[in-house]
Amino acid sequence: MNRIFPKDPNMKQPQEMHPGAASVIGCFFGMMRVRTALGIDYADVTERLIPVYEAQVVRTIISWYALFRKEVESMNTYVTGTTIKQLREARNMTQSELGARIGVSSKTVSKWETAKGLPDIGLLQPLAQALGLSVIELMNGEHIINRNVSANMLRSQFYVCPICGNAVHALGNAVVSCCGITLPALEAEEPEDAHTITIENVEDEHFITVRHPMTKAHYISFVAFVTSDRIQMVKLYPEGNAQTRIQLRGMGYLYYYCNRHGLFRRKISKTGEDSPLL
Repeated sequence: MNRIFPKDPNMKQPQEMHPGAASVIGCFFGMMRVRTALGIDYADVTERLIPVYEAQVVRTIISWYALFRKEVESMNTYVTGTTIKQLREARNMTQSELGARIGVSSKTVSKWETAKGLPDIGLLQPLAQALGLSVIELMNGEHIINRNVSANMLRSQFYVCPICGNAVHALGNAVVSCCGITLPALEAEEPEDAHTITIENVEDEHFITVRHPMTKAHYISFVAFVTSDRIQMVKLYPEGNAQTRIQLRGMGYLYYYCNRHGLFRRKISKTGEDSPLL
């Protein structure tokens, strides 16, 4: 098996490369050899097909790396005593009260919070429940609170996985994980010249066109129209058309996502015409 570093004479066991890391590094150097063999100059690669090939290879490499990183993090990441203490104090609970809820003594909780011990993995679920959050939040040390308690659709959030392209819609802030990554809520921007849209009336629908390339390396992933009581979401694909038909009924927001530049949003009036972002 390949070594990731030269053997350390002070170590009894050699440092060996993880199989996943070996595959990732092997693919990377393989891609570099293809570049050298073809005599490709970085200055003009954007005008050739190699970026498309490389985008696919890099996406595969990142996917493998995410799985490898997830395996490593599962061994090195665990709930910390500082997190337990902060969450407990935020809920105005004593160590005795927290211990009583999960079936341990206050002394045990004190050991966790002072880094003199760790909760058993079987206690993570009841511990998270007692602290009012999910196990994922407990492990990450971050409590996500959805302020949209009335589930107002106009306050929707979108999450997109940078590895597989999975798109998730939520009625407010949420903890969303995909491909071993905790996804942040996307911040929508007002469209600029490179991401403008046109809307045309076609019978009882609206024909929406995004002026944008649709290559495998740069494309619009989805278009969604959100109103106060519903969402219409259309998935688009590379090498297709950045066009779709949507019924723009009532006031709402038209969202569309570029895989390179992120999420854009336009406010739509009751007439189906777009107006400035608020």
